[in-house]
Amino acid sequence: MASDDLQVRRDLVIPGDELQMSTSRSGGPGGQSVNKTSSRVTLRWSVAHSRVLGDARRRRLLERLASRLTSDGELVLHVESERSQLENRRIARERLVEVVNAALHVPKARRATKPTKGSQRRRVKTKRQRGDTKRLRKPPSGDD
Repeated sequence: MASDDLQVRRDLVIPGDELQMSTSRSGGPGGQSVNKTSSRVTLRWSVAHSRVLGDARRRRLLERLASRLTSDGELVLHVESERSQLENRRIARERLVEVVNAALHVPKARRATKPTKGSQRRRVKTKRQRGDTKRLRKPPSGDD
């Protein structure tokens, strides 16, 4: 694994040559060097053309990240939270790992279960007790 490769999971490593990083001037207020340093980092990764993804993973990523992908199937992340370009590069790589992991996560299938007999009895018992309590709060009726 080269130093610029990005390990997403144990079984998924994005090669560094598939990641394109570019820098640009960051917006917002600043001091004397305002708008002179290129600290904003843009990270691009082509999900559609990545050679490390199998068909199933590629389909899942394209489906789950559809709103975040360009028309060419590229995932683009912009980071300008820090003043340091180096720090923004690190954050962009971390964010890519988080986004890809979240998209690849397969939720556990829920199996429907029935309440146990004991829990059903306890529920009915508490409902009956509550009803009795409310009935005893009422003023006596004139039927007696």
